[in-house]
Order: sequence, then C-alpha cells, then structure tokens
Amino acid sequence: MSRQFLSFVLDGALYAVEVAQVQEVLEYTQPVRLPCTIDYVEGLISSREQGISVVNLRRKFNLSEIEPTKKTRIIIIEITHMENDEKTVTTFGAIADSVEEVIDLEEDTIEPAPKFGNNISGEYIRGIGKKDNKFIIILDIDKVFSLEEIAALKSVIK
Repeated sequence: MSRQFLSFVLDGALYAVEVAQVQEVLEYTQPVRLPCTIDYVEGLISSREQGISVVNLRRKFNLSEIEPTKKTRIIIIEITHMENDEKTVTTFGAIADSVEEVIDLEEDTIEPAPKFGNNISGEYIRGIGKKDNKFIIILDIDKVFSLEEIAALKSVIK
C-alpha cells in the first residue's frame, strides 16, 4: 500500500511526515515571542484566524541553528493524542529549512529506524524511506512530543 508524505529539509537531511497530518505549508513569518515557554517554542503565529504555536525542530532535535532564509517554511501539523480518555487534536507549526515535495512511498519499502547514528532520538523515527537514491527520515510526529509538551504547546495559545 502506498502512503503520501510531505518531505522537508532540516540541517541538510531529508525528513518527511504523513500528508494526512499536514494542514498547510506557510511562508516563514517571524513568530511573536512569548515569555516563559519551552526553549524550542519560537512563539505564536496566526493561521486561519487562530493562534498557532510554532516549534523550532532544529532546537527540539539538538541540531545547529541557522537564520531563516527565503526557503524557510512553517508546516502546520495536526497530532492526535488521548486526553481524558478522548481523542484530541493539537495543531502547531514546525519550522523547516525548506519544503521539498509530496512523495509516495510503498509501506513495504520503509525500513525500520537504525538503532544508532541519528541526531534525533530513534523513538521519533517511524522508519527510513528512499527516493531517487536519497534517504528520507520519516518522523512519527505523534511521538515527537510528549503529553507534557503537547499540554505546554496548547497552553501557549490559551
């Protein structure tokens, strides 16, 4: 079975998230900085007339930081999690160095994440895909943020 992923670049590596979890891709705008937030939360932007917390994935994954460029984008992502025995959706923005394309990958071609050699925690990686001789790190975005971090992201906009 084929699945669609949105591919993007962080620190020279190609990453992807499932298209079903992507609401939209925005040109980079400087988020409004808020005091007393988690260090990888850049701030707040407005999208579709609602406040959206923006996360710096480079900082979250302990990658070197760079200044935004003309190619920098904010990917608006939705994650589903359980809260008080109910499914809840949290929407947030994630800064990417650039967004590449939507790609189709066959489920059986996605290999398990390697146990070592990653800049980011293996628990965040759903698997490794390959397209045009390039490796693609497929993120399990639902696992990138703990329940406490999700609560912190939600509290930024309350």
